[in-house]
Amino acid sequence: MLLTVGQIVRPHGIRGEVIVNVRTDEPERRFREGAVLVAGPSQLTVASARPHLGRLIVTFQEVPDREAAESLRGQELEVDSESIEAPEDPEEFHDHQLVGLEVVDTTGVSIGVIRRVEHAPASDLLVVPLSDGRTGYIPFVREIVPTVDLAGGKVIIDPPGGLLDL
Repeated sequence: MLLTVGQIVRPHGIRGEVIVNVRTDEPERRFREGAVLVAGPSQLTVASARPHLGRLIVTFQEVPDREAAESLRGQELEVDSESIEAPEDPEEFHDHQLVGLEVVDTTGVSIGVIRRVEHAPASDLLVVPLSDGRTGYIPFVREIVPTVDLAGGKVIIDPPGGLLDL
């Protein structure tokens, strides 16, 4: 599975540099020198990266000039999820580890399957399509999600009254 870690906004200067909107919590790892990123059908090798106004200016070995950089405008930059190490903290998870897990309540009733994780200001939210066609947004906090069983392929939730009701 490919995970998006950034998106090329536009070229920067005339030497093939690009401005990248970062979409990862670990830009220092994903955009380190020598890192290989997937951009559509191509692979790009990071030659250098530096911060610039909340974004990164990145140079790729395969992009020699502004014209080549312009051809990448809007391109998403991705990495293979298999190449990402699991977090050191056992209570921390990458989004791709959670997507696809079944959500069940404490009595074992299936709620649905995690479609994605949204990063909201107060807490991360597990986005789960519900059987009645609605979408459930479950705060990913210990009080509501006491158990994440990666090996078992499920997340156990203890939702407060009203969280998943109409």
